[in-house]
Amino acid sequence: PSSKIGIALYGNKVLMPTADLHMVALDHKTGEVIWDTGINTERSGVLPYALRGAPVIAGNMLVQGVTATFMPGGGFIVGLDLETGQEVWRFNTVAWPGEPGGNTWNDIPLEERSGGSVWVPGSYDPELDLVYFGLAPTYHTEPLLRPVDIEGVTNDALYTNSTVALRPETGELVWYFQHIANDQWDLDWVYERQLIEIELGGVTRKVVLTAGKMALYDALDAATGEYLFSMDMGLQNIVTAIDPETGAKTLSSIATPNAEETHLLCPFANGGRNWQSAAYNPNSKMLFLPIAEVCMNAGPTGQGGILSTGAGMEATPSPLAASDDQFGRWQAVNVETRELVWDHRKEAPPTSAALSTEGGLVFIGALDQSFSALDDATGEVLWSTDLGDIPASFPITYQVGDKQYIAVAIGTPTIHANVWLGLTQEYFGANRNFAGSLSRQGPALKVFSLN
Repeated sequence: PSSKIGIALYGNKVLMPTADLHMVALDHKTGEVIWDTGINTERSGVLPYALRGAPVIAGNMLVQGVTATFMPGGGFIVGLDLETGQEVWRFNTVAWPGEPGGNTWNDIPLEERSGGSVWVPGSYDPELDLVYFGLAPTYHTEPLLRPVDIEGVTNDALYTNSTVALRPETGELVWYFQHIANDQWDLDWVYERQLIEIELGGVTRKVVLTAGKMALYDALDAATGEYLFSMDMGLQNIVTAIDPETGAKTLSSIATPNAEETHLLCPFANGGRNWQSAAYNPNSKMLFLPIAEVCMNAGPTGQGGILSTGAGMEATPSPLAASDDQFGRWQAVNVETRELVWDHRKEAPPTSAALSTEGGLVFIGALDQSFSALDDATGEVLWSTDLGDIPASFPITYQVGDKQYIAVAIGTPTIHANVWLGLTQEYFGANRNFAGSLSRQGPALKVFSLN
């Protein structure tokens, strides 16, 4: 079984991905099955295919990404007819030999190409009629470590760590942008693609905004994929320069896997930022991002593995060189000016997505079971509560009559939260570790009203 990020609602349908690779449409009132479509696959690997991300409704289509971590041939995205469930198209997220981008895999055969998983829901722009997805890296990185000397062949590994813009009716690739090529460190540029409108050079532009684990944002033109600018949240030391015209990244000399020397690389492979999505306020142009301050000692003295075959080495999580033990950070950035407005820090790292409201609040959840409301202009904590378990989920807001509510799920286990529970025990020890006093009351849905 695989963990799920969500479901989709459309008309009278509840659309749900299952653990056995089916997409099921249920009647929203009765639960009756309207259609049930299996996602057919022909390959097997160390880990099975999975449907982790929620489906996206785009016009008359349901678009679903498929996770394929170590699967030969890589992952894919499918388009299903909303009324019948029939598969209409399939887009391979790893470029196959003989296809566009197929020459970017260092001349290795298809059976050795893997990754390109899609496990975070995409975004849809109905005006442009484009659906946007982020693609994960490959983990079989050893064959890509050094480029082969063949004309026209690179080791960029398309379309890993890319944003792809697809036409939802046909699956046509309209444009792509690779945020980082030949990723050896599981930097995962797979997370949410936020569609925003901002003013650039006196012109209003529709932008796709996204960041990988380094908390390094790229902004792209939503219609064309043109690179616009980047924003570095200040946690990483892997990228040392970004071409202002193309967005191409220059990596530090210590960012090449090395089984003989140990280097402190930031962030740790668990992130910087992870699936806990940022929130955006279109009125103030403010972006609110949950991030964690943690690095990794990568090299022969490491103790924990990372998802990479690029060298015979390990990576051990480590605090920043000048860490003050405040591992949780929530940053507010004005996207138009690209200026940091405030940051909120605490010992416990974030475990929930951020939620921004029109009333000027930002809701955040953390590993210490806390759920807090911050002033979105200043970062001041206005309200906080102990939820009784870890809020590893996506808070939502809704309104019934004149009353607005905030809902958040708690007690759902995630790899991300479990990794952090272990790290805080190691960093703080038994006497200081807040994780030892968590009540962990179990799964529940907590709902609060705004007064």
